[in-house]
Amino acid sequence: MAPAITLAAEPELSAANTGFMLICSALVMLMTPGLAFFYGGMVRVKSTLNMLMMSFISLGIVTILWVLYGFSLAFGTDSGSIIGWSSDYVGFTGIGTADLWSGYTIPVYVFAVFQLMFAIITPALISGALADRVKFTAWALFVALWATVVYFPVAHWVWGTGGWAFELGVIDFAGGTAVHINAGAAALGVILVIGKRVGFKKDPMRPHSLPLVMLGAGLLWFGWFGFNAGSWLGNDDGVGALMFVNTQIATAAAMLAWLIYEKLRHGAFTTLGAASGAVAGLVAITPAGGAVDPLGAIAVGAIAGLLCAMAVGLKYKFGYDDSLDVIGVHLVGGVLGSLLIGFFASGKGQSEVEGLFYGGGLEQFWKQCAGVFAVLAYSLVASAILAFLIDKTIGMRVSEDDEVAGIDQAEHAETAYDFSGAGGGASRTASAPAPVAEAASKKVDA
Repeated sequence: MAPAITLAAEPELSAANTGFMLICSALVMLMTPGLAFFYGGMVRVKSTLNMLMMSFISLGIVTILWVLYGFSLAFGTDSGSIIGWSSDYVGFTGIGTADLWSGYTIPVYVFAVFQLMFAIITPALISGALADRVKFTAWALFVALWATVVYFPVAHWVWGTGGWAFELGVIDFAGGTAVHINAGAAALGVILVIGKRVGFKKDPMRPHSLPLVMLGAGLLWFGWFGFNAGSWLGNDDGVGALMFVNTQIATAAAMLAWLIYEKLRHGAFTTLGAASGAVAGLVAITPAGGAVDPLGAIAVGAIAGLLCAMAVGLKYKFGYDDSLDVIGVHLVGGVLGSLLIGFFASGKGQSEVEGLFYGGGLEQFWKQCAGVFAVLAYSLVASAILAFLIDKTIGMRVSEDDEVAGIDQAEHAETAYDFSGAGGGASRTASAPAPVAEAASKKVDA
C-alpha cells in the first residue's frame, strides 16, 4: 500500500504574532523621531529644526510612495531578480484584511506597515551627513527620488522572494545592507557632489545639546528591539528572542569599546562617544544578530565599536564633510556587521550556515561580500547622480549667507529656542503694563 500523503496545513492568522508585529512596527516608527533628536542635538543651535525636519519629512513622503507603488516594487512578484511588481499592491487596492503574508501567520497589511517603517528611516539616516547646507525642497525631492530609485529596488534584492541577493543566500536579518550600507553609501555619494560646510575644519561645530543626543540614542536603542526582533515576522521558534538578546549584548559591547578607545586616544569618556558607540553596535548587529550566538554578538559589537570610533576621524584625513558621522557609523558599521557573519555565524540561529570560526569555511563570507559591495556601489553611484541632477536643476545647497546665518531661519522661518522671553527684551517689555515697561526702558538706558 502506498504511504498516505499528508498535506501541510495552510497557515492561519495568529493573533499573538499579529499583535507582536504591530508593536514592533510602532517601535520602528518611533526610531525616526528618535533619530531626529539624535541628529538634532548633534548640530549647532542654528540648524536644530532643519535637522529635525529632515527626518520628519521622510515620515510623510515615503509613507505615500510606499502605498502608491513602493511596496509593490520591493515585495511584488519578482522580475529578473532586480525588481518586483504586483498590481494588487498598488495603492493597496488588492489587499484584503484577512489576507496573510505568504508562509506566515500575519496579515499582508501588517507586513507592509512593518517594512514601511524601514523604508522611512533609511533616507532619514542620510540626512545626518548633510547638516547645515541643503535646501529643504531639494532634500524632500531627493528623498522621493532616492526611495524610488535606490531603496525600493535594494529592498527587493535583499528581502524579496526572487531578489538576487536573497537567492544567493546573503544574510541580512534586519537591514545591514538594505538600510545601513545603503544609507551610508548614499551619504558619501551626496557629499561628494555638494561639498563641505562653510568653515569645515576651521570653525568649531560642536553639538549644541548633548542631552538631546542621549535622548535620541535612548529612543533608537529602545525602538531597535522592534527593528531587529520583529524582522523574524513572528515569535514562535525563539529566533526573534535570540535577536532581541543579541541586540542588547552587541550594543553594550560596542558602547564600552568606543568609550575605552576614546579614553585611551583622547583622555575622556564622553556622552557623545557613549551614544555613538551604542548606535554603532546597533548597526552592526542588525544583519548578524540572527546568525550569531551571544558570545559572537559581543565580538561583533566590540569590533564595531572600536573600528567605527576610529573611522569617524577619516573625514578629516580625506577631506569629506560627513557632518554627523553617517559614513563612520552606518556605512562602516553595516559593512562590519554584514561581513562578520562570515566568521561568527554559529549555525544555531536563523539557519544552519556556519562561519569560518565555527567550521564553515569562507563560503558565506564571499556571499556577504557580494551583497555588501554591490549595494555599496549601486547606492553610491545612484545617489551621486540624483544629487547632481537636483543640484543642476533646482539647486541642492542654500546660499553661503543663509548657511552662515542659520538654515533654520532661512528654510523654516523659525528657531529652535526663543530666548526673547527670558531676561527681558522687546517682546517682554512690549506686553508689560505701561509703568513697568517704562521702568524697564529706563533701566536699559541706564
